[in-house]
Amino acid sequence: MSTEKLYLESIEAGYFQKFHANVVDITETSVILDRTLFYPLGGGQHWDTGTLSGPNGLVSVTEVRGRTDVEHTVGEGHQLSVGDEVHGSIDWESRYAHMRMHTAQHLVSGLVYELFNGARTVGNQIHADRSRIDFNPISFDEVMLGTMTQAVNDKIDEGLEVTDSIMTRKEINAIMPPERTNMDLLPAFVSDLRVVQIGERVDMCPCAGTHVSNLKEIGHIEIIGKKSKGKGTQRVSYNLNLPGLVREPFREEC
Repeated sequence: MSTEKLYLESIEAGYFQKFHANVVDITETSVILDRTLFYPLGGGQHWDTGTLSGPNGLVSVTEVRGRTDVEHTVGEGHQLSVGDEVHGSIDWESRYAHMRMHTAQHLVSGLVYELFNGARTVGNQIHADRSRIDFNPISFDEVMLGTMTQAVNDKIDEGLEVTDSIMTRKEINAIMPPERTNMDLLPAFVSDLRVVQIGERVDMCPCAGTHVSNLKEIGHIEIIGKKSKGKGTQRVSYNLNLPGLVREPFREEC
């Protein structure tokens, strides 16, 4: 039995903060649930943290891993048992920061590809306070970074909507070049993919991460560093220097 990933149901599902679930497996320091809102480490995005409330009280979730059975680290002495019902609450501040950062990454990646001769995103790391993207082949100078930053912030100011849908590889490849969507990095056996789209295909990319529903929620990006990673690859680091149009979480339980 695999864990149902509630955050994948829609873009809006990323705004839920609370959920209920049943414990289906345990270890000395962790539990696996039948359903979860907690995002596990993956796709460059850091895991969610928060709490689980069960029959014997409250435990903190400090780490989340796994793509099939999602394992929530809760520490020794958690006193949870298989069959227990729990009520989970994710830390909204870090979740929302990841949503804003990850959507910014998609926007930056899409615009860099368009602006600079098809430079691909070959890696990324999303954190709450700063994030980074690796591009290849490219060598940014300050003018290029300024051009990219302005283009990204202009798109943010347009307030484009962010949507998701399920598409096949064939459907995606008919719209976007495979090298832009990094189709070669996805397992060949996966045919139906969740695709996140910004506006009218400003960016369109298979992704299992959490995202904001409107670019204005990002604020503005600021480039805070770049470094060579060899063989034509450059790493660009950024943070968000404006709070953006803040949305509150859905506090009802899902």
